[in-house]
Amino acid sequence: MQLASNETTSSTPVKSSGNLFGISLIAALAGFIFGFDTVVISGANLPIKELWHTSPWFHGFFIMSMALWGTVVGALFGGAPTEKFGRKKILLWIGVLFSVSAIGSALAPDPYSFSFFRFIGGLGIGVSSVAAPTYISEISTPATRGRLGAMYQFNIVFGILVAFLSNYFFAGVGGENSWRWMLGVMAVPSLIYTIMVIGIPESPRWLIAKKNDLAGAGKVLLRLGITNVEEVISSVTDSIKHETSVGHTSGFFSSKYKTILWLAFLVAFFNQVSGINFILYYAPEILERAGLAAKESLLNSIAIGGTNLIFTFVGLYLIDKAGRKTLLTIGSFGYILSLSMVAWAFYSHASPGFLLVFLLLFVASHAVGQGAVIWVFISEIFPNKVRATGQSFGASVHWVFAALITLFSPVFLDSENGIFKDNPWPIFAFFAFMMLLQLVWVLTKVPETKGVSLEQLERKLVKEN
Repeated sequence: MQLASNETTSSTPVKSSGNLFGISLIAALAGFIFGFDTVVISGANLPIKELWHTSPWFHGFFIMSMALWGTVVGALFGGAPTEKFGRKKILLWIGVLFSVSAIGSALAPDPYSFSFFRFIGGLGIGVSSVAAPTYISEISTPATRGRLGAMYQFNIVFGILVAFLSNYFFAGVGGENSWRWMLGVMAVPSLIYTIMVIGIPESPRWLIAKKNDLAGAGKVLLRLGITNVEEVISSVTDSIKHETSVGHTSGFFSSKYKTILWLAFLVAFFNQVSGINFILYYAPEILERAGLAAKESLLNSIAIGGTNLIFTFVGLYLIDKAGRKTLLTIGSFGYILSLSMVAWAFYSHASPGFLLVFLLLFVASHAVGQGAVIWVFISEIFPNKVRATGQSFGASVHWVFAALITLFSPVFLDSENGIFKDNPWPIFAFFAFMMLLQLVWVLTKVPETKGVSLEQLERKLVKEN
């Protein structure tokens, strides 16, 4: 939801201040904890398996994918409390959930309590993927919304890299309990984030829409450095009146949104059947299967996280220059080549170095393509009056498939009982085939949204009855 309906074209200048950047950065730090929590489990994967002697099915569901199931629930139901109680309160509770999850997971005495606390952290991730981008977009000016919104994606990737680094440095600390340090350290940024959120203001858009607090919204806008406060407030109130007068004559899953729903569903679906979370979650195990020692596999996981960070910058730089469809096309070709070579490396027992090169190419392809595009694409294809619901739908599809892939991975990958325990090459061949399907879909069905106004996109994609 935007601070002002349509991109304001007033001659009155709309400036932003350091306050706006700093406040946006605090909200975006939820993405850092999101990324850290998502990947930190990769370092605890094998130690926990050895400690509790879990079966592949149990390990996949209760240990590896439980946080993702929490994320699914958080993404599905996070929109309602964010609307009712306000963005700031929910951002604060996200920090509390992250802190409780980190401490509880680190101290868990058994797999059941461990999975409970991982689920709590997942709830925080799911809700943050709804609340944080919404908050940032609502406090931003049209001129700053893109780069400020991109900070959330950057923080996710940065959190992933720091998690790989943390796992590497904590490996061996505390002996067999090193995994507890890996998970527990997340309490530090979680608590810092929670304290910092206390000092940020509520979204002015929410204050106007839900509380009719025009004076409070005006004070927030002034704090953010916006000079034409009255004009912005007037624009927001006019937008609310228009939305109310138009009403919701069609349900979200009505035929008029069919094209948009399929676009959102498939971009989220293909994002996960690329195998990105499979590789991020199981990077140390995959590299060990390729012949690297445990410590080497953790170190090379850092290279994966670093590549992800560097090429995320490339994707964010190009997204408004080359366009969304172009990046998805480039990423698809990169996916197909890299995944095919990873499959061949396992099939032919090629050197670990050869395998690592193409794993890094895979991560680079994802960062430039799907990683840069997915959240931008989903947020811009839905009309204003269903955009929040659309973002929740797209995020939920993304997290459901992320959870399913993480759940089933041990069944195929486990070195003792896995279906492909002798050689996991068919897993990567499957992902390569799915990316071939993605390429066909992108070339034939995906519209280019670069430089197209939201109103033009609505007229193009919404099928009026």
